[in-house]
Order: sequence, then structure tokens, then C-alpha cells
Amino acid sequence: MLRDGKPIAAATVLSHPEQLTRLRRACPPAARTAVLAGDPCFDRLLAALPHRDDFRRALGVAAGQRLIVVNSTWGPRSLFGDTHDVLPWLLDSLARELPVDGYRRCAVLHPNIWHGHGPGQVRAWLRHAEYAGLTVVPPLGPWRQVLAAADAVIGDHGSVTYYAAAIGTPVLIGAFPAQDLDPASPVAELGRTAPRLRPYEPLLPQLEKLLAGHHPDRYAQLTDLATSAPGASAGLLRRTFYGLIGLPEPSPPAYLPRLLAPAHGDDPAAVPPATPLRTPLQVLTHVHDRRPTAPPEITVTRYADVGSGPYAPSAPSTTASPSAPTGQATPQVVASHTAIHEDAPDSTRLPLADLVLHDSQPEPAVWTQEAMRRHRHCAMAACVTTPDTCLVRVPDGSLITLTASPGPDDHRDRCDPSVYASALYAWYERGKCLEDLLDGLTVVTGDAAHHLQVTITPPG
Repeated sequence: MLRDGKPIAAATVLSHPEQLTRLRRACPPAARTAVLAGDPCFDRLLAALPHRDDFRRALGVAAGQRLIVVNSTWGPRSLFGDTHDVLPWLLDSLARELPVDGYRRCAVLHPNIWHGHGPGQVRAWLRHAEYAGLTVVPPLGPWRQVLAAADAVIGDHGSVTYYAAAIGTPVLIGAFPAQDLDPASPVAELGRTAPRLRPYEPLLPQLEKLLAGHHPDRYAQLTDLATSAPGASAGLLRRTFYGLIGLPEPSPPAYLPRLLAPAHGDDPAAVPPATPLRTPLQVLTHVHDRRPTAPPEITVTRYADVGSGPYAPSAPSTTASPSAPTGQATPQVVASHTAIHEDAPDSTRLPLADLVLHDSQPEPAVWTQEAMRRHRHCAMAACVTTPDTCLVRVPDGSLITLTASPGPDDHRDRCDPSVYASALYAWYERGKCLEDLLDGLTVVTGDAAHHLQVTITPPG
């Protein structure tokens, strides 16, 4: 911070007096240039929190889903650079253990990771995780909106993990090099108080414990240390800048642009939309025929089948029954089937598919017919035609259209519509009549119930 004993900077911007205290101790001459001006990044994040639901909808987080964010700063002792291969295990466990319809997963990586290794290499490292449902936020993408939308963050000693704790989000520390930090810093305090990830132990119980035991005010002290001027950094910074160049400030109030809902598109800074799952899915289904008092209800739980590997736990059980929902119907046993997207990278898995999937085909009815011909081993072919509709062809040639009704908030159902096809498969596999679904079908994923309208088009 000094050259020839004099400060290099004309102004050293700090966000809190505790930083000034440490600066005076570490470098007294530089402390004379200190300006307390808050934290503009944290101010924008705080202003965005009331729009959390909008962000979640834009990110494709459905009702009842939890958004888990994996974050890494840069450097050899970060979560991304850890020499113990914690990140590969973590990405593998996120795919294997978390039901794909109960959890959304996002990765936010420091821009230096992208610039240091190159976007192509980073994408190659994360490709299989993306096939299993991981959304990778671009280096200039809306990471603050993702953070505001998150239910939990698994991170390290970077500022993003600290911001997450400061806004009341549960954090799990996956890597934390205490030797690299000032022990008096708030980030070091986070490392001493936040729960630690236990690599190579089952991940889902760790997440459930984290979420169940968290209180939003757990890190209130860290929130207070993030900025001494919440919401005021724009004005303080502008005053400093104009003072340095010797000009009077403009008269309109200073402000920071509001964070907008994540956009999708060709902009390299846009967050990619939810990617259709390209990994095979092991699907567990549980049928409750509640007629005549209510439409049938089918619980569907899907797991990514990412193949064998060094971190592979045992497969999810197909014999244990989920908790019985309310009602008088007698639950049937849990059954299992395999659903595979036709564009899965490993085409050798397709002969195992009971249900072949696709999305956004220009002629979905034609595709379902051709898919049944190409994959004669499968029982059904299903194509997602809109964000809340799936078209399914069954063995007799009939086309079944499954459309979700809007939710209680009148928003469109954000569940992956291909899960509706798995519910239909479970009903059909048990020898039940498809016409019995014309009065409606309820599909349960995680904690959410999706109410479907069913139409049947006979073979023509």
C-alpha cells in the first residue's frame, strides 16, 4: 500500500470502521487515506431481497424446491482449487443424492477461475454436472440475484459466501484456509462459526440439518460488520469521487441500478435457462387411487443416475414407501422405472429406457411416433411442448396431453413437465385405465402438488 513510505492511493475505500481499525494497526500511513463509504455490492443485494420470489421464478425454481448454490473464490485453497478433490465429490453427491425435482443447483465461480483456466476448460470440467441439472452462472452473470434466491450456499472464504451469511442464508463451509486470512476479520469469524461440510459423508443429511437448524439472525453480527452505511454507499462514493477530481456533485440523488430478474438469451452474461436433464433418471413412483372422492395422486421422485464412480453411494431404495398423503386411499408399493432423454450423451443407455424424453420438438406428435419406432423397448415417448405441458404417446398410439393448472398464486407451474410423463407411466404400468384420469391427476414432487388436466387423442 506504500511506495517510498507514502500511500499509493489517494483514497482507500472501506466499508466498516472495523476495517479502519485493522488498517491503522497494519499500515498507519495508509490509514490517513481511508474513506468509510459502505459497500455498494451489498447495498444492491439488500435492495434486491424483496424481489426474491421473482428471481426464483426466473431461475426456474418451482414451488417446494430448494435452490442450493455452490460458490468458490479463486486460488489453490479455494473450494474449486482444493487439492483433496472436494468439489468433484460435492458435484457428484449433489447429482446422486438430491431428488432432481426437489432441488435446483447453481454454481457461482469467481471470474478469475474462468479467466485463469479458460471458459472452455471450466465448462468441460462441469459438463457432466450440467447434464445432471447444475446451472452454471456465467462469470459476468447475475450472481447477486442467484444469491438472493438461494436456500443454502456451500462455499469457502470468498466474499460471496460471506454475503450469503450476512443476508441470513444458511452456509456450509466446504473449504476454508484460515492461514490466508486476518484472524480479526469478519470472514475469519464466519469460518470459525459456520458449520463445515464433511466430505465423503452423505450430503443430503448434512443439507437437511443445515436447513432445519438455521435461524435467519444466526449471523447478525456479520451483517452489522458488512457495512456501516447500509443503503448509503452510492452517495458516499459519489461524494468521494467528485471530491478527488475537484468538481461539485450533481444535484440529483446518487443511486445504484436495481438488480433485475435474471434474463435468458444469447447475452454471455445471461443465466442459462434450466437445462433439460441429459443424464438417465431413476424414477420412483407411488400411486394413490383416491377415486371417487378425489383425483388419483401419484408421488414421483427422480434421481440422476450418473453411473458408477469413486463417490457413488448405494442406489435409492425402491422398496421403502414414502409417507402416505392425507386421504382414505390405500397406498400401493413403490415402483421404479428409467427415463432417459433421447439426446443423452451416452446413447448406450437408451435401450434401458422405459420412458424416452425430449423437449421443444417442432412437431412433437411426429417425434413421439418416430421415437416409439426407434426405441421399441420403451413403453412411452414424451415430449415437453410448453413450460407446463407434456405430450405422451402410449403403446396403443394414443396421445395424452398433460397440462398443469396454475398454482394458488396464479403463476404457471414451474415443475419440469417431463415428470408428468413419469406419473402417467406409473398409472399405466399398473394396468389402470387412462380414461380414469380425464377428471384430473395430482402429481406430487417433494413438498409440492401439481394438479394436471388430462386429454386423450385416440390414434387416428
